[in-house]
Amino acid sequence: MQVLVINSGSSSIKYQLLDPDSGAVVASGQVSRIGEPVAPGTATVEYHSDGRTLEHDGAVPDHATGLRIVFELFARGGHDLTAAGLTAVGHRVVHGGEVFYRPTLIDDAVVRSIDELSSLAPLHNPANVTGIESARELLPDVPQVAVFDTAFFHGLPDAAKTYAIDAKVAAAHGIRRYGFHGTSHEYVSGRAAELLDRDPAELNQIVFHLGNGASASAIRGGRAVDTTMGLTPLEGLVMGTRSGDLDPGIIPHLARTADMDIDAIDNLLNRDSGIKGLSGVNDFRELFRLIETGDDAARLAYDVYVHRLRRYLGAYLVELGRVDAIVFTAGVGENNARVRADALAGLERFGIAVDPGRNEAKDRGARYISPPGTEVSVLVVPTNEELAIARAAAGLVG
Repeated sequence: MQVLVINSGSSSIKYQLLDPDSGAVVASGQVSRIGEPVAPGTATVEYHSDGRTLEHDGAVPDHATGLRIVFELFARGGHDLTAAGLTAVGHRVVHGGEVFYRPTLIDDAVVRSIDELSSLAPLHNPANVTGIESARELLPDVPQVAVFDTAFFHGLPDAAKTYAIDAKVAAAHGIRRYGFHGTSHEYVSGRAAELLDRDPAELNQIVFHLGNGASASAIRGGRAVDTTMGLTPLEGLVMGTRSGDLDPGIIPHLARTADMDIDAIDNLLNRDSGIKGLSGVNDFRELFRLIETGDDAARLAYDVYVHRLRRYLGAYLVELGRVDAIVFTAGVGENNARVRADALAGLERFGIAVDPGRNEAKDRGARYISPPGTEVSVLVVPTNEELAIARAAAGLVG
C-alpha cells in the first residue's frame, strides 16, 4: 500500500510517497520558488529516494508544471506514479471551516467548497486547491482525499470556540475559533500516549507545536478542548513572522493614524511581525547569535516569545486541572533545548521540570526530557503530518 501526500503552498509543493502501515518513506522532495524567476542552474525541484537525489534546474511557472516535473523524477527514480497502483493521494488542506472536519474524498463539489473557504485562509486554501486540481489531472483514476488542518479542533467546547462579538454577525460570516496544525497536534498527542504506554483517553496533555508558525493545544482524554490559533492562523503564540495575540484596537488605530489600508495591516501582522518584526530575523539560530552579541532587540524578541508560551501554559494548566504530559514538537520544539528549558523554568512546585542532560542530548527521536519520577512527563515527539495524512487517506478509501 502506498499513498502520495501533497502539501501545496503558495510558492512550493512538498511531497512524500510512503507506506501508511509501516511509515516507511519511499520517496520525498519538494518544488520551490514556483512562479518566481531563478538564475540558470538553480535547482527548483528535488527528489530523494533510496539514498539518491535527483534535481530539476530552472524556473517552474506554476503548480501543474511543478507536479509534472515531480512525476518525471519519480519515473527516473524507478517509481512511476502512473503505474504504481497508488492507494490514494492525500492532500493537506489548511481550512475546512464548518463544512469539513473529517478526511473527505475529493470531487468537483469538494474542490469548489474548499475554494469558497479561501476568505478564511487566503494564504493557504487557494494554493491547496491548485495542488488538488493539478494532481487530479495527472492521476485521474486515483482516489484523492483532503485532510484538514482544522479538523482536530472542530469539536472544541462552545466556550472555547466562541468569540464575544454580535452572534448574528459571527454566524453570518463563519466567525469562530477553528484552530490549526490539528493534524500535528492529533498525531503527536497519540505518539505521546504510546511513549507513556497509556490510553489516550486517560491522559491530559499540553502540546506545543513550535515552528515558524506556532500553536499550543490543551487535550483532555484524546480530544482537544482549547487551542491558541483562532479564525485564522494569526492568533495565539508569537511566531516567526506573525504577531499572535494583540489588542484588536491596534487595527483601527493603524488605519486612522498610520493611514494603512486593510491589506497593509494584514501584511504587517502576518509577514512583518513576530520574531522578525521585533528583531529583524526569524531564524532562531540567527536570533541567538544576535543575543550573544548583546543585541537588545533580539533579547526582547526572545523574552516576548517565551513569555507568551508561559502565559498559555499557565492557562491550560488551569483549564485542564491535571496535566500528565507536556509535549514539544515541530522545528523549534524538537530542536531547540533553550526554548524548552526557558518555557518550563521554575515550575517544580507544579511537578514540572526539565532534566538538562536529557534536554540537551542530540537524540532526535521521541523521548523524555523530564527527570525520572516527576509528576508531569515532559516529552519531545517529532511530528509526522505526512504519515498522519497518509493513514487518514488510506483509512478512508479502504
